Amino acid sequence: MLGALNASLKAPLRSLCAVLLLLTPCAVTADALDGVLQVRSAYVALEQSVFQLHARVDYPMTPAISAALADGVVVSFDVEVRIQRTRRLWFDATIADLTLHRELAYHTVSDRYVVHDPRSGDQQTFATLPAALMYLGTIDNWPVLVEPVLQPDDHYTIGVRAGIRRGHLPSSLRALLFWTNDWHRVSDWFTWSLTT
Repeated sequence: MLGALNASLKAPLRSLCAVLLLLTPCAVTADALDGVLQVRSAYVALEQSVFQLHARVDYPMTPAISAALADGVVVSFDVEVRIQRTRRLWFDATIADLTLHRELAYHTVSDRYVVHDPRSGDQQTFATLPAALMYLGTIDNWPVLVEPVLQPDDHYTIGVRAGIRRGHLPSSLRALLFWTNDWHRVSDWFTWSLTT
């Protein structure tokens, strides 16, 4: 009887081991964010009393990201802007802290990459992943601050950083990737002084 019990447990155990071996490449390729992630350049231009951000961001482009998008994973791209008033004897005061959030998905039927802005509902489609990433890395005329908020004698710094993380997963992948947390990276801050 004990031998029959052992035999009945071996088959499910073998199946579980086979599934784990199949999932091992998924865990390895889930580290899709290797590569360059940096804010290459950034500046603000004052237009009609509004500071507008212009920035260029390099996002990583790896086969693993392309494969994840093809499997239905939505990838989120964030650009953060922090404007602070510098103080000598105390912590800097944050004047503005904004995030531009966009999502990238692959639409299988149309064979297009879709960039979606959840806040405005705007969508752009692209034939290739490099074209979509170039669009995501190009920020122009993003209003980040109105000039009357700034005091003429104070000193201010602006910092910009970019982030990338895994967004929505199709239900078929949630069970497979629930333990991975390596789909989140942020760049270093790109900072400069703001002259008023």
